[in-house]
This record gives sequence, C-alpha cells and structure tokens, in this order.
Amino acid sequence: MQTETLVETLTGMINDLLADPKHFLVEVRIKPVNNVKVFIDSDEGIALAELIRYNRQLNKQLEENPIFPGGDYSLEFSSPGLDEPLKLHRQYKKNIGRYVDITMLDASKKEGKLLDTTEDGIIVETEMGKGKKKEIKQETILFNDIKSTKIQIKF
Repeated sequence: MQTETLVETLTGMINDLLADPKHFLVEVRIKPVNNVKVFIDSDEGIALAELIRYNRQLNKQLEENPIFPGGDYSLEFSSPGLDEPLKLHRQYKKNIGRYVDITMLDASKKEGKLLDTTEDGIIVETEMGKGKKKEIKQETILFNDIKSTKIQIKF
C-alpha cells in the first residue's frame, strides 16, 4: 500500500476507536520504516492511560487486519506536544487565552494572545512598544495566511 492510502486507512480505523467525543485525531505520520506516529488530542487534555488504551486497540486491529506485510511496523500514540504546530480548528479553540507564535506564509512572524477563533481565522491580541508607548491591538489573521502556529510558554 502507498503511504497516502495507509494514512487514510489508519485514520479511519483510529476515528472508529475514539470513544470519547472530547478526543480527536490530529495527525497520522508514517515514516519509511513503517514507524506509525498517531497524534490524538482532547478538548480537556488526554490522559496517558487513554493513549495506551488506543494504542493497544489499534495494535490488535493491525494484527487481525495485516496492512503491513509481515507485521513489520512500530506504533506510537502521543498527544501533540508544544513543539507541534496547531493543525485543526478545534486545537485553536482549545487554546484560546494562551500566547501563540505565528509564522505567516510570507515568512514574517507574529506573536500574541489568542483571543478567539472564527471559521476563517483567529483573533490575536498583540503588543507593540514598551512602557508609555505600549500599544495593544487586536488583529484578525486568516488561516489562509498562516504557515504554522505554535503555543508559546510564558512565565
């Protein structure tokens, strides 16, 4: 099977496994050596026990339905870490109120507080300048103009 077809097949299998409506599939990646990485997120955070359960269920299905010749694959389930960009509208919604780093398609960068999300984009609060010259403004950024968005950690 080609990688695209495998990803589609696995995506369907994983979506069927997701029992909790708060859980959602973010991405399936397959490396050339059949290393399958599955990223699952949740509206309220996902427990390690849930990831382990999903891993075991999919592993059992893959043993019964051998889509990898000779069972030659490795399987990893994870929640997307802070180093992974936001990919789905649902992830943006979940992270409202957090600070984000945005890389635009034109390679420029923006950072600010994610205030809201719409069907077409996001609303971010940005700060320009410091002290008395500090200016706070809200900016709407369209998803079509965004290359990637990552959560920023602020202490």
